[in-house]
Amino acid sequence: MSVRPMGTPLSVQEVSRGELQALLDVQRQACRVQPMPGYQDRIDRLNRLSQALVSHKEKLIDALDADFGGRSRLVTEFAEILMPIENIRYIKRHLKRWMKPERRHVSLLMAPASARVHHQPLGVAGIVSPWNVPVFLTVQPLSYALAAGNRVMLKLSEITPHTSAATRRMLDEAFAPDEVATVTGGVETARGFVGLPFDHLLFTGSTDVGRDVMRAAAENLTPVTLELGGKSPTIIGPDADLEAAAERICFGKSMNSGQLCLAPDYVYCPRDKVDMFATAMRKYFVRMHPYLNDNPEYTCIINDRHERRLEALLEDAISKGARADVVNPANEKLDERRMPLIMVFDVNDEMAIMQEEIFGPLLPVLGYDDIDQVIDAINGRPRPLALYIFDRDRKTVRRVLEQTHSGGACINDTVFHIGIHDMPFGGIGNSGMGAYHGREGFLTFSHAKGVFRRPWINSARLIYTPRRRVADWLLQLFVR
Repeated sequence: MSVRPMGTPLSVQEVSRGELQALLDVQRQACRVQPMPGYQDRIDRLNRLSQALVSHKEKLIDALDADFGGRSRLVTEFAEILMPIENIRYIKRHLKRWMKPERRHVSLLMAPASARVHHQPLGVAGIVSPWNVPVFLTVQPLSYALAAGNRVMLKLSEITPHTSAATRRMLDEAFAPDEVATVTGGVETARGFVGLPFDHLLFTGSTDVGRDVMRAAAENLTPVTLELGGKSPTIIGPDADLEAAAERICFGKSMNSGQLCLAPDYVYCPRDKVDMFATAMRKYFVRMHPYLNDNPEYTCIINDRHERRLEALLEDAISKGARADVVNPANEKLDERRMPLIMVFDVNDEMAIMQEEIFGPLLPVLGYDDIDQVIDAINGRPRPLALYIFDRDRKTVRRVLEQTHSGGACINDTVFHIGIHDMPFGGIGNSGMGAYHGREGFLTFSHAKGVFRRPWINSARLIYTPRRRVADWLLQLFVR
């Protein structure tokens, strides 16, 4: 079969629908042979995945650096290697308990009997991973799918061909094709992939593409989990520690140069503190990144197309009256795709920068006079993947959390909630549907089968026909 060659430019090699279906058939047959993998089999697969990450660590780091043209080693080590390994450890600690049937209540009317929920593997799961954090967003859902006992097919991103090739080699060494199968290729391969009749499909990517994925999955009635984008708002409350807020927002925005679905997209700041916030942001960006060219800890924009997209957002905003503050610490003539932090002031909703997810180091800053204005403005936009609120006043924080919707939230921080293994992660509305991470990840890739057990003593015979008198008595007893 031609879908697993080594050493070829995988990003341009399309995979036919027939080949994709053949891979799916191989995995379906494996599901029929072993429909309910045991605990030890699942632990073995998780161990192989963890060990593969350790043994291929340097190759993955080099591949990501090559794809980005400069990718922070710290970001790669922390987000792409350490976090997935720690998550696998978390899953292994809890898996035995997750796999146990859950006892459920049986009413007096049904006694004597028992009810249990058995969590059964769905079968074959399809996972489509993105380019921005490609190893993490491949391994993380894969871990939960394997923990739930599924076979998995992966479509890796064509935008990061070196990383996709390295990830593919890593997984091909660790797993047989009927356990985990990796597919690379471009748009046509992706279309064929999401059109397969999987038992579950998880997609991470943009909202627009997510709509196409859901449309294709609907043809097969395939359930989906969509982890999409979303303009994640950041609120600096009236009683916030401005310095701490600026430092943490700066970290969240400059991590991967803002190319994160969870990056702070825009900031609301009290109008009389906007200048102080801008000064603090400048200070912390300079401290974190004193120079940008040849800086191994500053990530480039992924490709020319995305750089042009960001430049167009900025140009559109400036042409409509916005003001840009470019933070170039060493005043360098920046190399290709090295984009500094750029704060953008005096923005409005007519500008594309306030309509589209930015996914880069542009940061609109909006002044406000009253927190109610901020809540109304956020509620007037599509629901975001994350919301960040900085304030010392617990009432203000609670008010914002209760009166807004977002996939997740951080109080006095940004982005770090994705690293809490025991907490679900997912979007809402335009930012996605469904959740995984934590026990929710196991449940996402499992079918909760309700099982009712009746002992040989059968109280239900009391209502079998023609015992109408007993049935009438029971109805009088319980229907009141």
